[in-house]
Amino acid sequence: MSPDTHYNALFICTGNSARSILAEGILNALGQGRFHAYSAGSQPKGEVHPLALATLERLRMPAAGYRSKSWDEFAAPGAPVFDFIFTVCDNAAGEACPFWPGQPVTAHWGVPDPAAVEGTESQRLKAFQDAALTLRKRIDLLLALPIHQLDALSLQRALQDIGRQSGEPA
Repeated sequence: MSPDTHYNALFICTGNSARSILAEGILNALGQGRFHAYSAGSQPKGEVHPLALATLERLRMPAAGYRSKSWDEFAAPGAPVFDFIFTVCDNAAGEACPFWPGQPVTAHWGVPDPAAVEGTESQRLKAFQDAALTLRKRIDLLLALPIHQLDALSLQRALQDIGRQSGEPA
């Protein structure tokens, strides 16, 4: 991959309503045209969680145009070819994924589900903010990688290491 390469990344979660949407938005905003991020779910909820959109707005990132969609959409002919595929929830990491053409580099970047948090509005907002900050930290590390200088195995290892950032168990 050359330094001028444009990369496609897919973030997968079961419901595609919170974590994968946050990751898509953050990478598209910070990737500055170098990355094009997408998100999908194995069992999409059909709607984006309103607090995911509110969190993107609070981070001053675009919060419009997102939709909850199936990963089948990206396994169909004519879909983008991905360079990277990230699972952001443990359930999706354990599922049998569709075949992804192009031999994308994959990594698991598990993040606790903010949509599962019950409590006050403030507690729920904090859960979404925490998830977004964890994803942003990992995306910042991804963007700092000299991707074009790494072989596939080294890149795979680096992405897996990034997924263990923020106190995640190894």
